[in-house]
Formats: sequence, C-alpha cells, structure tokens
Amino acid sequence: MKIAIVGTGAMGSVYAALLADAGHEVWAIDVWPEHIQAIETSGLRVEGASGDRTVKGIHATSTLSDAGLCDLYIIATKASGVEAAARAVAPLMGPGSLVLTIQNGLGAGEHIAEHMPTENVLLGVAEGFGASMKGPGHAHHNAMKLIRIGEMGGGESDRLDRLVEVWRGAGFDVAAFANIDQLIWEKFVCNVTFSGPCTVFNATIGEIMAQGAWWEIALGCAREPYALGVALGIPFGFDDPDAYVTAFGARMPGARPSMLLDHMSHRRSEIDAINGMVGTLGRKHGIATPYNDVISAVVRARETEFA
Repeated sequence: MKIAIVGTGAMGSVYAALLADAGHEVWAIDVWPEHIQAIETSGLRVEGASGDRTVKGIHATSTLSDAGLCDLYIIATKASGVEAAARAVAPLMGPGSLVLTIQNGLGAGEHIAEHMPTENVLLGVAEGFGASMKGPGHAHHNAMKLIRIGEMGGGESDRLDRLVEVWRGAGFDVAAFANIDQLIWEKFVCNVTFSGPCTVFNATIGEIMAQGAWWEIALGCAREPYALGVALGIPFGFDDPDAYVTAFGARMPGARPSMLLDHMSHRRSEIDAINGMVGTLGRKHGIATPYNDVISAVVRARETEFA
C-alpha cells in the first residue's frame, strides 16, 4: 500500500517507521527541514515501546504533492494543521483513496469536510499512545495501547477491516468500531481533564490527582464535556465521569500531556480543539462551561509569549 503520513512529528514518525518496516511505500510529509533531511539521508529511527529500529527507504518531503496519488493519507498533524492538510490532500486523491485522521480533541472530521466529500474519510483514536521527538529523524515511542478506527459516517465496512489489518500487520494493536464518535468523545473527556489543568499547574497526571484543589478543578473540567455529550446524544459507555477519568489517570501517573510538553518547549498547543472546544460547544448549545473557560483563558494567555 502507498501511504502518505501528513505530519511526521512524534506520533507521525512512529506511524511512518512501523508501516514502512512492514513493507509499505511510505511518504513522510513534514515542515521541519532538518527532520526531512535526516530521514532521507540516514533513515527514521524509532525507539521505545515498539522496539528500537532505524528504517531506511522512507520518502521524505515537505511538499505533499511529491507523493501524488496514494492509497491512504494519514493526517497526523496537530489539530490546527488538519484543515491545511485536508486542503492539500483533496486534489491528489483518487476514487479509492482513503483519508484517516488521528487527532486529540474534536472537530477534525468537520474541518476535513470543508475541503472534500467525506465518503472516504475515516476517524481514529489513539488510546494510551505517546511519543516524543529526540531530534531530527529520531523519535521515542513512549507507550502504545490501542488505536481505534471507524468510518466517519459510522457503521462497518470491508475497507475498514482491510485498514485494520494494515495497521495490525505493522505491529499496532488496532480495532475497528462501528460508532467511532462515542470513542472520540470518551477520549475527549479524558483529554480535557488532564491537558489544560496539567499545563496550567505544570504537573504530571499523578501530581494533579494527588493535589486536592487541582484535582477538583480537573474533575470540573471533565464534567462539562460529559454534560455536553449527554445533551448531544453521545452514548457514553459510562455514567460517572469522575470514576472514568480517575481510572484513566491512575494508569499513567507519570505522564505529561502533549499540551504541557508543548508549553515546556514554548510551542502553541491544541487548546482550541481540547479545553477550548468545550467552551465553544457550550456557548452553541447553551450549557455553561466555567472550568474549561478559565483553564483555556490561562493557557491562551501564556501562549501569547510564544512565537
């Protein structure tokens, strides 16, 4: 299969290396020139949860059109880059091309829909999956649990099953789900609980949970998207958001959410797609979201200092 990974930061680099190592023709697309050059000249190294390997033969470029027609386009950018990625992918696709987007937060599918029909669009959720960049051409795979994939319009399909087998053949634990929206919302509740609060208090997940006042704020952040989801008819697999996010956080107490890692590196985060999205949806549907509004305001204020 010919696969273009649009956005080969930490997560995208893991996808690219493992899929290429499994024998697929992989194109790594990224705006970081040194990263692209390192992949081209020395290969892409990924170490950590999936082993230690350096994969050569990956095509690396900053221009997506160099990849041309592909069987699969994986959009692995930050949330803010999804729309630009979709705009670049749209003219290259063929009738059988698939687009798979894997992001934190909400809204990726809607942004893609602004630039292409969504019949060939699939959505993914990465659970317990972390990675970080150690340098150009070198990613560290921190953890890998489950990647969940589903048709944007819901339901089951043969192509969805085939795509699951592609990922599974590359060493990923992956499964197809008929209602991917439910899973996206369930992860969204967890993202909201920890991303903004950990960033504001410069704390790991375990540190947030251990500090009473901080944890009450984080739980307030969790309850708001849960209430929104219920109002919108999302069929959550739980009815106690406090217990759900507590169990989630207890599995990774030493972790730092990607939003906090962005701030530690003085990079702008995905605040608008995570905690900020709660406020956006709350105003749209007449549901108050004070915890997430305050957390988002603090994060955005700090980001005015970043380039």
